[in-house]
Amino acid sequence: MTPAGVVSGARVTHDSGSVDDLSAASPESHRAGVADLLSRPAVEEAFVLSTCNRVEAYVVTPEAAGGEGVLGEFFAGVDDDAVVHSGHDASLRHLLRVAAGLESVVLGEDQIIGQVRDAYEDARTAGGIGPLLELAVTKAIHVGERARTETTINEGVVSLGSAATRLAAADVALDGATALVVGAGEMGRLAARSLADAGVEEVVVANRTVPHAEHVVEDLDADGRAIPLSALEGAAERATVVVAATDSDDPLLEPAHLGDREQVVVDLGQPRDVCPSAAALPEVTVYDLDDLEELTAETREQRADAAREVEAMIDEEYDLLVEQFKRTRADEAIATMYESAERIKRRELETALARLDDDSFSEEQREVVASMADALVNQLLAPPTQSLREAAADDDWRTINTALQLFDPEFGSESEPAAALLAAAGDVPVSAAEDD
Repeated sequence: MTPAGVVSGARVTHDSGSVDDLSAASPESHRAGVADLLSRPAVEEAFVLSTCNRVEAYVVTPEAAGGEGVLGEFFAGVDDDAVVHSGHDASLRHLLRVAAGLESVVLGEDQIIGQVRDAYEDARTAGGIGPLLELAVTKAIHVGERARTETTINEGVVSLGSAATRLAAADVALDGATALVVGAGEMGRLAARSLADAGVEEVVVANRTVPHAEHVVEDLDADGRAIPLSALEGAAERATVVVAATDSDDPLLEPAHLGDREQVVVDLGQPRDVCPSAAALPEVTVYDLDDLEELTAETREQRADAAREVEAMIDEEYDLLVEQFKRTRADEAIATMYESAERIKRRELETALARLDDDSFSEEQREVVASMADALVNQLLAPPTQSLREAAADDDWRTINTALQLFDPEFGSESEPAAALLAAAGDVPVSAAEDD
């Protein structure tokens, strides 16, 4: 099966909305978000990427208007000003930029490529990845891998976890300090490793599932211990630095959990892991995702040259992706043409052989007649096949429209896939395809 349809995208990110907007946009899980989108009319494929600083959704529908409407409903609980919509081409290019790290809070950070892979696997499990998004998302993963192996885009501060460490180090001395990391997921693991590398004496990892926290501690080049969330209050009071990075629906750290001495608390949770009122404590400095922007501006400047290399890489890979779409869309039109010709050939061949059905007509002679029919079809369709491929390369979708009308008797009436194919090309709306 080859791609037919239009990709529509919508997103809420650290650039377009606040932490609260991101919280309102976040689905229960990637799979739940994909399942929600697939349950809506006209959605053929769906992909959702949800991280601490972005929630993005992509759908494939026969028409662009249908996709935009579905995504509007998907983000209905979010302020309209925080939601960014994109059409087919812009959505595909944006997805490549995301996987390459160009849209991250920390330019070129490594964590996003793993998150895209995980979201892809979750979408596949939920039935959301079809032929079009298969090409698009795997291309994005390929671009992300190239960016990190062929450029220096990921040198320096490469994750929000390491950015949190840099932020804390600006306010308190980390050497010999005790750090508390709340959450043993990918973000918590990166934060714990970064704090250990920065010279803290002990890293305490608190998590709902203690064995997961123990796995994080085992990988650290520092003293560490794992504790349950029930021991959070005592650990928070003793910690000089607290980094919270969980997916809890409610804040885990309250003002009562924190001490009466100088502390830095970095809230990477989405939704918030730290109660906003904790910022009012005189000895406590609280940072959240919005506060990372100033720190990451320095990293963006340092990586500007590498980013330009990645931009050129994306241009190259995007052009290859578009060409791949064109080839496969042309192949779908060609397949329709050959299927129609095959039906006619089979019908006429059966009629001719029935008229010649007597004892003097051998099985070998029947095979000769059938071979001749195959050869005639192939020779007659060879020139239009080449023309259709050239038309797709030139974005000449009206030529493909004409071919479909000639070879598909149902085209423009009850047969919708061909019209949807043309609508997906962007130049010929479904209504125009049906009226030609």
